[in-house]
Amino acid sequence: MDSQTMIDHCLKHTLYTWTATGRVNPLPVERAEGVYMYGPEGQRWLDFNSQLMCVNIGHGHPKVIDAITRQAQQLCYVFPGSATEPRARLGKKLAELFPGDLNTFFFALGGAEANENAIKAVRQFTGKQKILARYRSYHGATNATMQLTGDPRRLRNEPGMPGVVHVMDPWPYNYSFGETEEEITANNLRYLEEVIMYEGPQYIAAMFIEPVTGTNGILPPPRGYLKGLRALLDKYGILLVCDEVMAGWGRTGKLFAFMHGDIQPDIVTSAKGLTSAYLPLGVMAMSDRIADHFRENVFWGGLTYNSHALALATAEATIDVLVGEGMIENAARLESTMKSEMARLKAKHPSVRGSRAIGLFGMIDIQKNSKGEPLAGYDSSHPAVGRMSQFFRDNGLFTYIRWSGIMCNPPLCITKDQLLEGFDIIDRGLDIADDVFEG
Repeated sequence: MDSQTMIDHCLKHTLYTWTATGRVNPLPVERAEGVYMYGPEGQRWLDFNSQLMCVNIGHGHPKVIDAITRQAQQLCYVFPGSATEPRARLGKKLAELFPGDLNTFFFALGGAEANENAIKAVRQFTGKQKILARYRSYHGATNATMQLTGDPRRLRNEPGMPGVVHVMDPWPYNYSFGETEEEITANNLRYLEEVIMYEGPQYIAAMFIEPVTGTNGILPPPRGYLKGLRALLDKYGILLVCDEVMAGWGRTGKLFAFMHGDIQPDIVTSAKGLTSAYLPLGVMAMSDRIADHFRENVFWGGLTYNSHALALATAEATIDVLVGEGMIENAARLESTMKSEMARLKAKHPSVRGSRAIGLFGMIDIQKNSKGEPLAGYDSSHPAVGRMSQFFRDNGLFTYIRWSGIMCNPPLCITKDQLLEGFDIIDRGLDIADDVFEG
């Protein structure tokens, strides 16, 4: 199909996510390779967001395509109660890769389903119902995970699953817990302990966190936060669930983001980079003490596509590429380039308020005036955002601008020159934000 035919049919017959279909302007993609996507007429876009922060190894890697082909020829699917080679091999591989005693895995079809089953697991294991989650979080779009989510998408889907108590992050949107990172950590944890007192620790099963907040700001935690949180939850017998759906699988320069804080979660959920989105797959990793409970007690959770053989073989090949080709190290190495480019843009453009990055997980904040007010407020937009988005698209860059934040999350196989190519386009696009800067 040509681009317009593709777009017309998609708009007429399919529904798009998080938008009114009449307002969407879809990108016509015919193929993708490495860090680039291509349209039917030869258009080329540098993928600066790994799609939805998921194509970690880049597009169309031949080793993964070959593994998918081989597995499809042998066995695509059998019922979840069976044993298969991909299930056996991937389970063993994950037990070797995950730190500590995270040795047992439940496979789902994505991050939301992994979190859904983590909710079931913590409630069944503890016999408690309440769950703590943070306002600047995203945990999925199913009924239960939508209520775990703190961001505005939850508001349009309420009421939903009861029992979730939301708390402020160490980095709230319009508030500060202190000046230094140590002060912020101490004050946030003191506040959280008071919330736990009000809610009754004897009723709280777990707290779900993104170790690095993803789509709601790309916010690495302040110093000492993860260790302090782990100790606080242990004090009250509350489990810690780390949602690594977006931050995991090398994105931050380590295999998982929680490893930057030198902690051990009770449960870890992940998806996205697990298969680099070549096929849908999510996983819940659980500690030995939780797994031992379910060896004697029924785990009341199941999915038709649990342990799907084709998806598991895809994950196995993806992990081999991610680790074997040094992509995690590449993310760690290029962090300095990303930070340097962000600092250059801040020095050049008055509209740039600030930025942050950990590995190849980054965001640039845009301000509308010298007071530091965001160009677009919480859960809102601004005409300049739409113009910048169109500029990026017209000049060969694919990424997202959410509210006032430009996402900078390329595939982990990106080179330094390709990274600089992306920032050059952002540099030129920021002139649009500068034009509406109020001084």
